[in-house]
Amino acid sequence: MQQAPASFTVPVNRVIKQTVEKIQQVEGKTTVQTVVIKEEDLVVDAIAKNQSAVFAVSKDGFDLNGGAIEIPAGRGFAVSSDGIIVADAKLVPDKEVYYLKNDSGKFKADFLFADKTGFSFLKIGSPLDEKNKIVFTVPALGDLSKMKIGQKVLVMGNNVSSSIFEGLNENKNIDLIAAKSDAGGLVLNLDGEALGIALSGDTISFASIDLIAEALKTLEATL
Repeated sequence: MQQAPASFTVPVNRVIKQTVEKIQQVEGKTTVQTVVIKEEDLVVDAIAKNQSAVFAVSKDGFDLNGGAIEIPAGRGFAVSSDGIIVADAKLVPDKEVYYLKNDSGKFKADFLFADKTGFSFLKIGSPLDEKNKIVFTVPALGDLSKMKIGQKVLVMGNNVSSSIFEGLNENKNIDLIAAKSDAGGLVLNLDGEALGIALSGDTISFASIDLIAEALKTLEATL
């Protein structure tokens, strides 16, 4: 696997230059303006456009005394306008009573399917508070094959974290370094496009958006 040179491990606010052409007729001449954008601005924009796509997942459980409690089950994010959410299959393995929460409220969730590659699907159900109306976005799909060594990868999980892309491993995948608390988190590029999901498995830490999209297509054909 290719390794990123040390020069690539730079702070979040390194400057990226982008050229934007603004056509202005000044004495018959066309001028081109160069706009300088800080990487931190790209990070902020990528997070903002996907904020409502990410959900906190929880499920019913019991404490040591047998009392009913709600147990965190990582994060998940929307992959369909029909309200299908992808989550970590280690935390969402089969049919139980699940809940999904984002800024628009808290909702019941139906378990649909668990894929052998480490993720599962839930579907948003009815709100716990009838006043709440579900609002969410579906991230645009990114292309993992177009990622370049040294580019930043974002994970929207329990917290927002980042790492440097060091190339694809032998399985054409990312060796993602993310906290266990970020399981089910949305993995993004700096354009705010989904690259995949962060997983809490012992050997698998990431599933690509291509695998998720393929499994989703198969699932939707059965619904």
